[in-house]
Amino acid sequence: MRYKFQRKHLEAYIWIGAIIALALTDPTESHLSLCPLKNAGFQYCPGCGLGHSISWLFRGEWAASFNAHPLGIPAVIILLTRSIMLLKNDFKFSSPK
Repeated sequence: MRYKFQRKHLEAYIWIGAIIALALTDPTESHLSLCPLKNAGFQYCPGCGLGHSISWLFRGEWAASFNAHPLGIPAVIILLTRSIMLLKNDFKFSSPK
């Protein structure tokens, strides 16, 4: 069966790509911030630490992940579930005959 790109798959690919990118970044290093609140000069942002939390999670550092942001673990679960739900009905595998 050939894969046919569907627009709804784009969301899943973006989430999966973002999770992979966060899994590959080193949470101990300083890097470019995409946070619009931080870039606007605000001191507090409710999402700050979420990326570090996900990076720590993929390194097996559960406590560091939770300390960076308590919603990092649920965020990964929600995003992966959402991605699977977007993709699962469009991939049909036939058993070999």
